[in-house]
Amino acid sequence: MKFRALDSKVLVVAVKGAINDWAAYIGAVQGENHQLECKEVADNGTKLPREIAEILFPEFDELEWRS
Repeated sequence: MKFRALDSKVLVVAVKGAINDWAAYIGAVQGENHQLECKEVADNGTKLPREIAEILFPEFDELEWRS
């Protein structure tokens, strides 16, 4: 899992799956501890479109996109 803060209260999180696939999610957070808050975004955030996710996390683009 890797995250980026778009704002102190908005995180995007890339999650690699067990079968070498991935997806990215966005969500609002309290902005108090991004290391802890990224798990909540990964579990409950809104899935980003692939085109946007690849811009934010180009290091994942060799993996299969999770449908």
